[in-house]
Amino acid sequence: MPLIELIGLKTYFYTKAGVVRAVDGVDFAIEKGRTLGIVGESGCGKSITALSIMGLIQTPPGRIVSGEIRYHRNQGDQNREEVINLERLNPRGRKMRSIRGNEIAMIFQEPMTSLNPIYTIGNQIMESIKLHQRLSRREAREKAIQMLASVGIPSPEQRVQEYPHQLSGGMRQRVMIAAALSCNPSLLIADEPTTALDVTIQAQVLKLMNDLRREFKTAIQFITHDLGVIARMADDVAVMYLGKVVEKSTVKNLFRNPRHPYTQGLMHSIPSLSSKKDERLMPIKGVVPDLLEIPAGCGFETRCPQAMDICKQQPPPQKEVVQGHWTSCWRYD
Repeated sequence: MPLIELIGLKTYFYTKAGVVRAVDGVDFAIEKGRTLGIVGESGCGKSITALSIMGLIQTPPGRIVSGEIRYHRNQGDQNREEVINLERLNPRGRKMRSIRGNEIAMIFQEPMTSLNPIYTIGNQIMESIKLHQRLSRREAREKAIQMLASVGIPSPEQRVQEYPHQLSGGMRQRVMIAAALSCNPSLLIADEPTTALDVTIQAQVLKLMNDLRREFKTAIQFITHDLGVIARMADDVAVMYLGKVVEKSTVKNLFRNPRHPYTQGLMHSIPSLSSKKDERLMPIKGVVPDLLEIPAGCGFETRCPQAMDICKQQPPPQKEVVQGHWTSCWRYD
C-alpha cells in the first residue's frame, strides 16, 4: 500500500517575468518502509516537489495549482486508514502543523542554514518533541540525548548543550537527522543531505539513514543528483526533468536497462570502475531549458540524440514499457 501518492501535481510560481512551472504534472507513490530516490539535474523540480508535500511553498509567488497529494495515515488499526489530501490543508493550519515534523519530516540540504545559531542543538530537537509528543522539558531533553546517541554523536549529554557552530559539518547533519526522526515519522524527506559532506562522512550518514529506516520502518524520499547514492539507498527511482517525472522504476531495473534518453545520458556521464584510463565521459549536451519558456513538445527534445519530428510538437505520454517500469518518450508509443 502507498504511504503517499502524488497525482498530477503542479506547483507554479507567478513572477513579474511570467509563470514558472517548477513542478508540472508529477506522478509517483512511495510505499511504506521503502525508499524512493528522486534524481535529476538542478532546476528540475526535485526540491519544490518535496516542499509541496511539506506545505512549505512560499505564497505568494508560489502555489499548488492542481493535482493531489494523498497521505495514507494509519489510524493505529491495520484495517483502518485515513486518506488526507495535503494540498487542500491550510499550510499554517492546526492539522498540517500536526503532520509536518511529526508524521512527515524533512532533512534540508545545508544544516548550517537550517539550524538556528542562537539556540543549542538540544533546544532545537526538544522543540519538535515537546510540540508533538507533549512531554515535559525533562523528558524531552532525555529523548533528545537518546536521539543524538542513536545517530552516533559521541558524548550526547555534552553535545546537547552546544551550539551549531561548535559541531563539524557531519555532526550538524546528524543533528538534523536526529531532529527529523525524533517523532518517529512515517515519511522522511531527505533533500540532498550528503552534498556538503566528504566521502567518508557521506558513507557514514548513508549507512546511518539505512539503519534507522530499518529500525523505525520509515519510508524515505531521497533527493539527489548522485546516481551512486541512488544505487546504494533507493528501492525505487523517479527521474525528473523540467518539472516532470520522465522515468520511474525499481532501482535494479533502471540501472540494468534505462529507457528514457535523459536517464541514459545521466548513466553515460558518470565514470565507472570498468572505464579505461583515457576513456572520455559522454556529457549531456546543452542545458535545461528556461522554465519560463518550456518547449511545446518533449522538454528534452533540444538535447536528445534520438529526437524525432513529433518530439517538437507534442509532449510524450507516459507508457509502461515493462511491468513496473514507466517512461515518457515517443519511442515507446
